[in-house]
Amino acid sequence: MIPIIGFAPDAEQTTPGLLSDCTNLIPALVGMEGGPSETSPAGVPALADVCQGSAVVSRLDNTRRVMAGTQNAIYELLAGVWVDQSKVGGYGGGAESRWSITQFGDSTLMANRADTIQRSTSGAFADIAGAPKAEIVFSVRDQVMALNVNDGAEKADGWHCCAVFDDTDWTQSVVTQAASGRLVSTPGPLTAGGRLGEYAIAYKSRSIYLGQYVGAPVVWDWTPVPGGESGCVGKSAWCDLGGTHFFVGEDNFWLFDGTRPTPIADGVLRKWFMANSNPSAKYKIICTFDRSTNRVWIFYPSPDSTELDSALVYNVQSKRWGRADRNIESAVEYVSPGATYDTLDDYSPTMDGLPDIGFDSQFWLSGGRSLSVFNTSHQLQSLSGDSVASGFVTGEVGDDDIVLLLQGIRLRFAKAPISATIQTQSSMNSGNPYTDGPSGAMNDGKFDVLWSARWHRAAADFVGPVTVTHMKATYKQEGMR
Repeated sequence: MIPIIGFAPDAEQTTPGLLSDCTNLIPALVGMEGGPSETSPAGVPALADVCQGSAVVSRLDNTRRVMAGTQNAIYELLAGVWVDQSKVGGYGGGAESRWSITQFGDSTLMANRADTIQRSTSGAFADIAGAPKAEIVFSVRDQVMALNVNDGAEKADGWHCCAVFDDTDWTQSVVTQAASGRLVSTPGPLTAGGRLGEYAIAYKSRSIYLGQYVGAPVVWDWTPVPGGESGCVGKSAWCDLGGTHFFVGEDNFWLFDGTRPTPIADGVLRKWFMANSNPSAKYKIICTFDRSTNRVWIFYPSPDSTELDSALVYNVQSKRWGRADRNIESAVEYVSPGATYDTLDDYSPTMDGLPDIGFDSQFWLSGGRSLSVFNTSHQLQSLSGDSVASGFVTGEVGDDDIVLLLQGIRLRFAKAPISATIQTQSSMNSGNPYTDGPSGAMNDGKFDVLWSARWHRAAADFVGPVTVTHMKATYKQEGMR
């Protein structure tokens, strides 16, 4: 049987094991599995408004804060309630303002570019006196870095760093090493940034800068990274894989380990993504890394949308792709408070009413981490439930001169679905549209059929959790033209 190699619409469509399309099917270490369903954690109500940024941060004693920002407020999840921790008067962000969130020691810092950088160690946030307004904030070494700033003057290509070990001091000084500068050797504003080991990385839409701490008086030395016009499209369109950045560029997906960026979607789905996403809204893309499964989720707007309504999924280990579209506002790696027999009533009064989540899932463990999203009702939901439905379309099998009699299709499952159906499709000439042929339910892992054409493919649809690893088509030559 032929191993399934994942979603690859740009590849040669006769490549064995290729999927030309898929629905709610994501790459596993071996094969493909149904995308998870959404489950609301017990005791977590909906946010008051559209979530425009969220994070789970940890203090030095490893206690956690669950933070979420809206256009005009900052909220913290405390004892099952979203508590407003905004500064007095709230915030002046707009519908397009998204919060950047970082933790520095015991301080939580948040920035939205419309207001001075916000700080809280507990309770309500407040302006940091002397700090700039910033699009992006992140912690690196012993300082907090701010990118795309306004320090009284607009500096979209500018950076600031706080004093060493003091996130409350942003007054420039050789002694404290609070400093600032601009990155002007390439055009455009700074669009994203983050820590990479001991380095600070600053992205523009078509360039990358690597910042190295050198001490006073320069403090941070920034070097343009070679590698063509690679850059990041938006402040959340990247994630840290642990020593490597995954990021979305204007025309590709990239990995960056501090040396040269490496494109990873050429010949797989680069062209497909450009045709199936809204170029004017790519700055809204959110990438998040699900460490428990080694998968990167890329939430993006489809061509006719300005909201996040679609998702690609990349498995870092198997290097395969899948699709699992979702309508979301924000994404976060939620840390579960856990569940015991005494607290199962928080989820359901009966065993039959519990979420369709395996009891070995991180969802149930205290401190367990699970990829979560805020849906369009502002409700936090964990992507940890069992798959409900999924499917794929195979690549093409055939020959321009030979008529083939398709006799059967067999799939190998590591986890069999509740049910599966097959729709055959065929064409007599390459490049022509495919038309539907016989269809029906799979029986004993296979679908028997007799159907003649020069070119064949099939669509499979699954109900329930599934992991499919291999496929095989049985056919024989009928004749030549």
